[in-house]
Amino acid sequence: MPVKPLSRRLFLSGLSAVGSAVRLGLPPLAAMCNSNGTAYAAHQPFPTRFVFWFNGNGIPEKYWVPRETGSGFSLPSCLQPLAPFRDDIHIVTGLDSPAARLPGPGNSHYPSMSALLAGKVYTGRGAGGPSCDQRIARKIGGQTRFRSLEIGVCQESFGEAIQRNMSWADRDRPLPPELIPHRLFDRLFGRKASALLDRERSVLDAVREQAQALQSRLGSEDKARLDEYLTSVREVENAIATLPPNYQRPVERPSEALDLRDYPRIAKIQSDLLVHALASGQTRVASYMLSKCQGLSRFPWLGHTAQRHHEYTHGQVETPRGMRILRDICRWHVEEFAYLIARLKATPEGDGNLLDHSSLLFVHEHAEANAHKNNNLAVLLAGHAGKMKTGVHTRTTGTLGDLYLTVAEELVGAPIGSFPTANHKMTEIV
Repeated sequence: MPVKPLSRRLFLSGLSAVGSAVRLGLPPLAAMCNSNGTAYAAHQPFPTRFVFWFNGNGIPEKYWVPRETGSGFSLPSCLQPLAPFRDDIHIVTGLDSPAARLPGPGNSHYPSMSALLAGKVYTGRGAGGPSCDQRIARKIGGQTRFRSLEIGVCQESFGEAIQRNMSWADRDRPLPPELIPHRLFDRLFGRKASALLDRERSVLDAVREQAQALQSRLGSEDKARLDEYLTSVREVENAIATLPPNYQRPVERPSEALDLRDYPRIAKIQSDLLVHALASGQTRVASYMLSKCQGLSRFPWLGHTAQRHHEYTHGQVETPRGMRILRDICRWHVEEFAYLIARLKATPEGDGNLLDHSSLLFVHEHAEANAHKNNNLAVLLAGHAGKMKTGVHTRTTGTLGDLYLTVAEELVGAPIGSFPTANHKMTEIV
């Protein structure tokens, strides 16, 4: 008996239980798509997604920037985690951030961060305008449950608002990242009574009957896909439950330091939750702040605890050992970015996967950290939305604004019209 197609309305509404705050989004199933798997059954194209990814304190260029341009580049040691995804990325170097050099208050990280995110001068309190992700969210985020999601990992109480935030609704209006996996999970899936709050029951318990009813309507491929999806929800729920209890609330004082060894585990949980949100259509736009601007984390999982990240970028950077430490740190940053790419690529959507319909942009506030450089910036692009050129390294003389305008309009399909410091679109990446 042929399987009856499912409406996109079901995809958007998901599963929910009467009398419960639980709402479980659904992944895109084959029964929701046209016969070719190239669009939804209602002839609506698969939506594009945009992820704005950040970590602070710049890079060691000798270990990060490829020497060769074009498709024949060799991955330097910091980018080695991206080797399995070489055909899914585009490395862009040589970018300029002119707004970072305009007169303004604060140390060099402050204007660099404002220029990176908003293309405008630091105000003394925050970014000089809306950040790149929020300009895009205004154009494509209105039809989803969350216009955008702001996600973070490292709970550092140090610093000003410009250091702790990467998404800005407008001038001096930060959108703080959600740093606590428990809260992000509850925001995406909801919770019911104290049993769910205390993780004694799963959110899947609340929608079990609906899930079983849906399973009976699906073909074998979709049954397996839904089962895999529900299992992954339970796995991330279990991963959150194993975190120490003090991770359920934000750090308010520097003395309340958490065990930094958990940061890689938290980063992966946050990435898993982001993939669930994108796959189930809860949002199309997200920012992901792996570490803070001018961040002060230590790295016990890498064996580097003598100093903090910002100190490593200055105090020992001129020594071979100091450069190797920075290499290790930046390689870990790229490992976490590669993990997100892998999760997106492993998530089916139509005749492809979620990465095919996504555009990821990985940035830092500086190029070479010790010099606080605001020219020759290096960024990573990933995904295949908008037919981006992939598997290449492009060295350019364009600006961050040029790149953002191109990504927004040509890759993501968000007609933002302009971006500060943008002079033209970069035909090199499309």
